[in-house]
Amino acid sequence: MNRSRLLMIGGLALAVGLLASYTVFNQLQARSGGNDRMVSVVVAASDIQIGSKLSDHDVRLAAFPQSSVPPGAFSRVSQVRERGVILPISKGDFVLPDKLAAQDAGSGLPSMIPQGMRAVSVRVNDVVSVAGFVQPGTRVDILATGIHGTGNEDQTTTVLENVAVIAVGRSLLDRVIAGETQNAAVITLLVSPDDAQKLTLASQEGRIQLSLRNPLDTRKESIAPTRASSLAPGPLAPAESKTKVHKLVAKAAPPAPPAPYQVEMIRGSKRDETKF
Repeated sequence: MNRSRLLMIGGLALAVGLLASYTVFNQLQARSGGNDRMVSVVVAASDIQIGSKLSDHDVRLAAFPQSSVPPGAFSRVSQVRERGVILPISKGDFVLPDKLAAQDAGSGLPSMIPQGMRAVSVRVNDVVSVAGFVQPGTRVDILATGIHGTGNEDQTTTVLENVAVIAVGRSLLDRVIAGETQNAAVITLLVSPDDAQKLTLASQEGRIQLSLRNPLDTRKESIAPTRASSLAPGPLAPAESKTKVHKLVAKAAPPAPPAPYQVEMIRGSKRDETKF
């Protein structure tokens, strides 16, 4: 095979390779949106904790392909300035509306309270707070112990079930996400206005206890109150006497013999009596 034929075959192979590469490149560009334009969106400049109020140094603008930007992302820093943070935002994450409180809602704990709900604080200790395991983000039942009704007997009642803990002391939800635990004298619960009244009355009329729940267990049950008398064992049945009772049977006296019959016979002037 001469040199010219080898050069021709090589050139033909090179042309086929270039054509195939160009075709594959166009297909990849079409799939990846090669014509997608870059847009500027607001991202976190550092880790932002719950309850913070955003300022200019907390966020920055970054360029992303338009197809990779999630819906609702902000394009201007002025749109998020002075907004409260209700979910933690990591450095480089998109600042999205569902992570921020409503406009003019402020920051801190008030911005985390949904509409129609209330934040109520109760005083606790190490025992009431389940040795400090009750932390922001956990859910608890509220038990109240005291004198109820017309009697003077103590009883324990489950007042509220599946209540969200929104703060422990001054620590909000970001503490539990960071894996930190702490004991505090006050725990703040997220309840409805009606439950807020029940919780306040229970904490004033008796002693309250928090019962920690599994976060996946959201079922509510109707639990009857437990009275103090139910803790004591019932009265014992009297023991049977092992002493044998001997019954005295009186022997009956023999019957008295019947009275004899007497027959009187009169024969003329003669009278005879005969007994049988």
